[in-house]
Amino acid sequence: MKQTTWVIRPEDATDTSAIENLQAEAFGPGRFARTAFRIREGVPHRPDVSFVGLAGDQVAGSIRLTPIRIGETDALLLGPLTVSPDFKNRGLGKALMRTAMEAAAAAGDKVVLLVGDAPYYGPFGFQQVPFGRITLPGPVDPARLLVALLNDGDIPSGMVHGGASAVVAS
Repeated sequence: MKQTTWVIRPEDATDTSAIENLQAEAFGPGRFARTAFRIREGVPHRPDVSFVGLAGDQVAGSIRLTPIRIGETDALLLGPLTVSPDFKNRGLGKALMRTAMEAAAAAGDKVVLLVGDAPYYGPFGFQQVPFGRITLPGPVDPARLLVALLNDGDIPSGMVHGGASAVVAS
């Protein structure tokens, strides 16, 4: 029997090793050399917009959003979205995407960037970044650089850096 409903909840610290195992299985050791991974390296993902999908008590998938800057604009970098091979093609990835994008919009975020396949991510509001508008500190196929605009956000321009701007108290 194929699982078609999922329990999706915010990620917590007890999920870390299961998520790392999922990512290792899905992306292998080459994931550490990818540009998106290097941007996220050393930058904690945002727990309020990062989720796991459960099959029973097993972590079957996860999604993380990490704060970045694009030029002078705060944004989020989506990824990785990971689903265990045992649960692929059953709607978990899409359910995680909907949950994370709704949470980012509700939190007031305006821009989500990712490197991925437009046919998969397009239904979640992602579009190809105009060539040269956003640059990453490593190689990326420009056709796979996608952005979603939330809360009337505009497509920013500039170099992507990990982390967000510090909020200055007045």
